[in-house]
Amino acid sequence: MARSPAEDRRRPGELITRSRAGRRVLLCAVLGSGMAQLDGTIVTVALPRIGRDFDVPIADLQWILNSYMLTLAGLILLGGGLGDRYGRRRIFVLGVVAFTVASVLCGIAPDGNALIAARALQGVGGALLTPGSLALIQSTFHPDERAKAVGLWSGLGGVAIAFGPMLGGWLVDGPGWRWIFFINVPVAVAVLWLARGVPESRDWKASGRFDVLGAVLAALALGGLTYSLINAPALWALGAGLVLGALFVWRERRTPRPMLPLGIFRSRLFTATNLVTLCLYAAIGGVFFLLPTQLQNGLGYDALRAGAASLPVTLLMTALSGPAGALAQRIGPRLPMTLGPLIAAVGLVLLHRVHPGGSYWTDVFPAVTIQGLGMSLFVAPLTATVLASVETRRAGVASGVNNAAARVAQLIAVAALPLLIGLSTDQYRDATAVDAAFGKAVLICAGLLLVGALLSALTMPGRLEQEGTHRPERAHHCAVDAPPLERGRNGGDS
Repeated sequence: MARSPAEDRRRPGELITRSRAGRRVLLCAVLGSGMAQLDGTIVTVALPRIGRDFDVPIADLQWILNSYMLTLAGLILLGGGLGDRYGRRRIFVLGVVAFTVASVLCGIAPDGNALIAARALQGVGGALLTPGSLALIQSTFHPDERAKAVGLWSGLGGVAIAFGPMLGGWLVDGPGWRWIFFINVPVAVAVLWLARGVPESRDWKASGRFDVLGAVLAALALGGLTYSLINAPALWALGAGLVLGALFVWRERRTPRPMLPLGIFRSRLFTATNLVTLCLYAAIGGVFFLLPTQLQNGLGYDALRAGAASLPVTLLMTALSGPAGALAQRIGPRLPMTLGPLIAAVGLVLLHRVHPGGSYWTDVFPAVTIQGLGMSLFVAPLTATVLASVETRRAGVASGVNNAAARVAQLIAVAALPLLIGLSTDQYRDATAVDAAFGKAVLICAGLLLVGALLSALTMPGRLEQEGTHRPERAHHCAVDAPPLERGRNGGDS
């Protein structure tokens, strides 16, 4: 039955997924975050070609991935806080613009060092738009619709992760690898057009100065750890990273308005869900980093075939992530977040059978299909759980922390895996060395999924409820811009 225009003009906190306004917000958030997530994976399939064109060792290829992840993970909490303070839509739009400009710089980079620097700038834009995209959904949709909306957002975002290698392969074999960055321009134009109709929302309690020092300490700590893993044995970088990490925690405990409010971890569910995120996304990041290299340099696939090899993951996540989010709302996240990683781990173990001369249909296809089925089960419930573990008004911070956990996990996986599996310098161009290293890598990643499944079984609740539903808050008038919107029954902006 068609909905009336009045129903489409619902205020923030009242939108539903069937309304025109709800679909617009959802599409804007999905395209924006998908653009950032896509660039976390689309580059992987282009790495062998970039390495050949620029004649660089594997350490430079790791930095092409990790310079993006480093600034994204280090600044994403600041991005979430900026959105909560100045408006989630406003900061989201600013992030889209910054990300697009940096993408153009990546596309015209003359050498490896310039590309690494431009990728770091791209991560800054991603840090602004990524938490804002999820916070837009959490703050504008009706409480009864949030699980479904988040399921669609996370599922389609997961599709971007999985679809990236295939799109990248098509572009690399066609117009060239530089177009994996230029493709962001038309997508950004569409996002900016959609954002015009997205309602603004913010945390009206947020005030004071931002913790810029905390953001710098976090980024430098991650940089030191990453450098020590990629350039091992760089013990000085490891020591510096640990010291800076300790200073970051000390800073966050003492500053009155921290970038990372440590009190948010008093929620056991929030803490547990982020630990699970670290395990699961480290495994995902490790596999999608090395699988295109194994298929191209190990099995002789061209870039398009290597990218298309993960198509089953894309199709399964498109079809199943939305229902998985709704399922978690009905039965709780424990079962899907335990069963999903177990199934995905089976898929990674099957990837151990992928060797030069093997068949796609008997070796690769069954493995990636089972992996995709497992990912479809846990991605949406994971996101819904981390948001339900805090009050709605803290959606930006919660989204930022969880996104940071996911990016840090991928950052460490990309930095550490070549060291752990013995793939260094120019060995990524040798089929025998790549094959031996890949076999070890998939088993390590499968082990991480098993740890995530165990943590989920022990810590996830049997029923998912929004934190703070029993503590409604009184609205306060702020005469600077406008009165705040009415508070919903769960205490968040509505």
